[in-house]
Amino acid sequence: MELHNKKVLLVTGSTHGIGKAIVLELAKLDYSVVINGAATKILSEEYYSELKTIFGQGIDDRILFIQANISKKEDRESLIGKIKEKFNRIDVLVNNAGVAPKIRKDILETSEESYDRVMSINLKGPYFLTQTISKWMIQLQEELKDTYQPYIINISSINRYTASVNRGEYCLSKSAMNMMTKLFGERLAEYEIFVYEISPGIIDTPMTEKIRDKYDKLIKEGLTPIKRWGKPIDIAKPVVAIVSGFLPFSTGSVIDIDGGFHIRRL
Repeated sequence: MELHNKKVLLVTGSTHGIGKAIVLELAKLDYSVVINGAATKILSEEYYSELKTIFGQGIDDRILFIQANISKKEDRESLIGKIKEKFNRIDVLVNNAGVAPKIRKDILETSEESYDRVMSINLKGPYFLTQTISKWMIQLQEELKDTYQPYIINISSINRYTASVNRGEYCLSKSAMNMMTKLFGERLAEYEIFVYEISPGIIDTPMTEKIRDKYDKLIKEGLTPIKRWGKPIDIAKPVVAIVSGFLPFSTGSVIDIDGGFHIRRL
C-alpha cells in the first residue's frame, strides 16, 4: 500500500478542547489529521468548517474522524486499522484523551467502578496504544529513513504531583502517565522516536466548567503567578514547538504549561 505523501497526526480525545486545538494548529503545519472521540459520532459542522478553511477543497483527503474508545482493545485495533487504510503512516501520536471521575468523591469513598473507568481511559488505553503505534513507527523509520521524524506526546496534568483527595483515581492516572513518558522515552530513543509530556494547569475546557467559580477565586488570590486561565491554544503551541524540531536533544521530558503553578513559593 502506498504511503500518504503528508505527515499524519493522531490526537486522541480531539473532538473539543485541548485535543481540537492541537489538531487545528498542526493542520496549519500541513499535517493530515486523525481526529478521535469516544462519544462523538460525527464532527460538528463548525469543526469541519475550521478544517476546510485550512485544507480547502482537498479536505476529505486530509482528515479522518474515528469514533473509538481507546480503553478498549478492539477499538484501538480498529482505530489503527482505519489510519493504515487511509494514510498508511503515522508521524505524531498525541495521547490527549482523558476523563475525570463522573462524581468527585473523597478517596475514602471512591468506588472500584470509578477507579477502573478512569485508569482504563487515562492510562491503560494510552499505554497500549503507544505500544502498538511505537512498533509501527519503528517499521516506518526503516522504510522512510532520514525523511521520517516521529514524535509521541502525552498530555498529563498538574495532578501528576498535586494531590486532590476528591479525585484520587485521576491523580494516580496522571502520575503514572509521567512514568509512562520516561519508559517510552528510554525504550524508543535508540530509534530516534522522541517522547514528551505536556503538563497543563488550569485550562478552560469542558472538564473544568463545573468548578469555574472555585478556580476564578483561586487564580484571583494568586494560585498561579500568571493570573489567568490557560486556554487550549496554550497547550497546542508547545506541541507545535516539539514537532517543529525545537527540542532535538530531549526525550522523556515534561513541559509545564500551568501559569507557573509548579513553582514552589514562600
